[in-house]
Amino acid sequence: MDGPPFPQWLDRARPAAAVFLVALPLYVVAVAYYGGSPRTTDVGYAPEQPVAYSHALHAGQLGLDCRYCHVNVEDSAHAMVPPTQTCMNCHARILPDGTKLAAVRESAQKGTSIRWVRVHDLPDYVYFDHRAHVSRGVGCASCHGRVDRMERVEQVERLSMGWCLECHRNPAPHLRPLELITAMDWQADEPGLGERLQRLNNVLPSTDCSTCHR
Repeated sequence: MDGPPFPQWLDRARPAAAVFLVALPLYVVAVAYYGGSPRTTDVGYAPEQPVAYSHALHAGQLGLDCRYCHVNVEDSAHAMVPPTQTCMNCHARILPDGTKLAAVRESAQKGTSIRWVRVHDLPDYVYFDHRAHVSRGVGCASCHGRVDRMERVEQVERLSMGWCLECHRNPAPHLRPLELITAMDWQADEPGLGERLQRLNNVLPSTDCSTCHR
């Protein structure tokens, strides 16, 4: 039999196959690393937003209540992102030509939405109801941290099942009077206040997942 037993293109493909076999595991490791890194799932994730909105200025220095922008947290499962008109209620008169507000003005003029980047992105199989937590006395800062000190909002808690269960097993330290839900600097100054609020607000500590997941 004359000639090589295999076609010549197979020899030429060997380097490409070697590169593929080396690159594939590296790619899988990189995806797993990125998917589990603090940038995507853990404490410290603070993505750049299309508008440099400072919570430290608005919620901190100016003292705006969280519910001025997130108006539905007491009535809805999901905390809405404020529409552009909410921004323009103030900025039609305050710094109307500011360079940092260019995207806000464009959104208002064109009627398009600003594409904010989600900071707290729970898995699809998790159902978190803001209304259920806020109406029982869980303050904003318990999950979101001191946003009144953040120039750029970041994730301050590791959003894990264990973190949720820890709170559900011992909710008293996280409870506050309903009228102080959005007070960032609130501290309980009465011994046993959390336990009294737990009874008053009908918050039942539980380790049984079926309490919520029926």
